[in-house]
Amino acid sequence: MSQADSRGLLLGALAGAAGLTLAVVWYQNHWPSSGSRMVAQELYLTSNDRHVEPGVSVAVAGQREVLDRLGALIQCVSELKEEVRALKTALPLLQDQVRDELQGGSRRGAELRRATPTRRKRLAAAAVRHEGQSSEEAESEGGYMTAMTDSEEEEEEEERGEREEAEEEREGREEESEELRALLERADAMHGSAEEKGGALAALLEHKAQFGRSYAFMWRLARAYADALEKLQEREEKKSMAEAGKAAGEDAIALNPDCAESHQWFAILCGQLSEYDTIQNKIKNGYLFKDHLDRAIQLKPQDPLSYYLLGRWCYAVAQCTWIERKIAATLFGEPPNATVQDALQNFLKAEEICPMYSKANLVFLAKCYKDLGQKQKAKELCSTASCINNTTNEDDEAQKELDSLLPYL
Repeated sequence: MSQADSRGLLLGALAGAAGLTLAVVWYQNHWPSSGSRMVAQELYLTSNDRHVEPGVSVAVAGQREVLDRLGALIQCVSELKEEVRALKTALPLLQDQVRDELQGGSRRGAELRRATPTRRKRLAAAAVRHEGQSSEEAESEGGYMTAMTDSEEEEEEEERGEREEAEEEREGREEESEELRALLERADAMHGSAEEKGGALAALLEHKAQFGRSYAFMWRLARAYADALEKLQEREEKKSMAEAGKAAGEDAIALNPDCAESHQWFAILCGQLSEYDTIQNKIKNGYLFKDHLDRAIQLKPQDPLSYYLLGRWCYAVAQCTWIERKIAATLFGEPPNATVQDALQNFLKAEEICPMYSKANLVFLAKCYKDLGQKQKAKELCSTASCINNTTNEDDEAQKELDSLLPYL
């Protein structure tokens, strides 16, 4: 019971008792003689009923009713006095109970403030139920709340530990990400340097166990294999390097099929491997080369390297002999098909995206124009290509192609 309800009940009882007492006192002061006469007359009339007249009998009946009501009123006043005495006796205990409930409410308020939103709802619902319970139920509820609070403290400790572990794991990933980013930037710089090209392979292999699940790492590893292959001399070493690079490219594609660089460098390794493999595998790698270059262009249409490589494939297919086409048809059902015009369009696209893209691209443009009978354009392109200094092995190979082409122009 709340403090306001207890006070209301007590004040109502006292007001009712006072009102009834005042009514009795007023009645006794104003009607004493009438009351005595009515009692005496009633006794007389009872013993001499046969001498009472009809009019007097009605008056006596009314007086009896008043006496009955007055007796009932006196009885009610007596009972009310007993209740007031009982309330006076219980009042100190009621004050203690109200004080205990207020203190309990303060504790529950502190628990509600400490609790999480979900637990706060549970504690509030328990507090609402607690207000309608008896004192014994309140004590039981208080014990339950204490036990529940202890359990929640343990849960909070566990959650705090989980948050700390998650934070440490996140920081570890961030540190690892920073290390990977630095490694990839280093590999890119070495690939772009003529002196260090191919040197990234050792650094990447050293971290393969740590970053082997990153597609960005794996396609750069495939590229490093392709770069390192250019510095080798032995045929078997080159073939072994190309096979390892092709496997790295396959892993990169498996990790992220939508990475253009993964498809691009896988195609390059297929092309390199075809130079040291059997005729059957050479044709098979040629199909893989074309398919993955198409996919790389689809994913990254503004990369000039993919168009240059596709132009090289088209030019090589256009130069295939009848017997080579027949073997391809026998092995795979349909021979590859491309023309010099197809090759020219791809080389022009690379030049459009990046003018003066490479010495090799200009030389192959000149070869296409020469094969198509446009020797004047071929001479102009050869002249332009001669102005580019040789900085890479590919430039050296392009210079050899240029030297062999000039006598036919």
